[in-house]
Amino acid sequence: MKVVELLIKLLSFESITPDDAGSLDFIRNYLGDYEAVWKNEGGVKNLFLYKKFGEGPHLCFAGHVDVVPPGKGWESNPFVPMLHNGVITARGAQDMKSGVAASVQALKETKEFDGTLSLLLTSDEEGDATYGTQIMLAHLKEIGMLPDAAIVAEPTCDTEFGDSIKVGRRGSINGILRLKGKQGHAAYPQKAVNPVHQIADILPGIAGIDLDGGDEYFAPSKFVITDIRAGMEVTNVTPGELKMMFNVRNSTKTTLEDIKNFIETQFSGLDFELTVNQSSRPFLTDTATPIVRTLDRVIKESTKITPAHSTAGGTSDARFLAAYGVETVEFGVINDTIHAPNESTTVEQVEKLYEIFYNTVRHYKEHHA
Repeated sequence: MKVVELLIKLLSFESITPDDAGSLDFIRNYLGDYEAVWKNEGGVKNLFLYKKFGEGPHLCFAGHVDVVPPGKGWESNPFVPMLHNGVITARGAQDMKSGVAASVQALKETKEFDGTLSLLLTSDEEGDATYGTQIMLAHLKEIGMLPDAAIVAEPTCDTEFGDSIKVGRRGSINGILRLKGKQGHAAYPQKAVNPVHQIADILPGIAGIDLDGGDEYFAPSKFVITDIRAGMEVTNVTPGELKMMFNVRNSTKTTLEDIKNFIETQFSGLDFELTVNQSSRPFLTDTATPIVRTLDRVIKESTKITPAHSTAGGTSDARFLAAYGVETVEFGVINDTIHAPNESTTVEQVEKLYEIFYNTVRHYKEHHA
């Protein structure tokens, strides 16, 4: 089976989170000479396949087989892959069964390696990820099988295949602020405390404000207000409480404590409650590490493009790998139709991605001396 055939097979599994729809069993059988470790919890299946070739480093490919629901607007059945004029259309074509197919085929074709090769797949990345990759990683730590480096095959390229790899990701901090006032009649504002009026003077100092200056890898951590509401949707009663929700995609320069301090300073003297939580933490992989250097080299040789080192975008399971000290990068096909109707990629990109992964395995030891 060639990589495009493998991708079309994987796309035919209706693996909407957290159901793998049998795709993980198929992959396990396809890589039959790899040892298998299963860790299933909370209705989620997690599969780790590994093969020890020698005593050298442990390189892992990671990803997910689950996809988001197809939604409306498709021109064809989203789980009956369409191949037309070199374009493959199906749910998961970009995010991220193309990356899974390329990873699996690279492992299938590799006959020699100075170390251990592995594959970590979950059926719960598009959901809460509570029982996904992080569950398997905790188990791998217990049994001494954590990889040294990992490639997460998420779609990372912007406008041209090969133009970007992710060497890190911003974190995500969510907050809810409740500003307390005193409800009253709109005709007697002096007898009430209107939290809408209180926040009016504060908003210019917080809305869209950069909390740090960023750096060569990270954009500034921006305070983004996502919702403000108050009142009872009537014109003659002033509100007694205002609720504001916000999100900060934070770099390594801004912490949860920094954000708490920022809010407390801005709302000093007012009656408010603040709840803040970090749903994911930022990370940055040193670009001098063997995995980044190898991938840079192979991408440039294959595409004639020098990839940019990016940290843009949302979160991925790479954050879980990085938290365990695994040198983690992400690379995959162009990202322009993920989660959209008629999601698609091209045969050329999938074949190139397989070639890059296969050659990354071949050359990895040269940069690991």
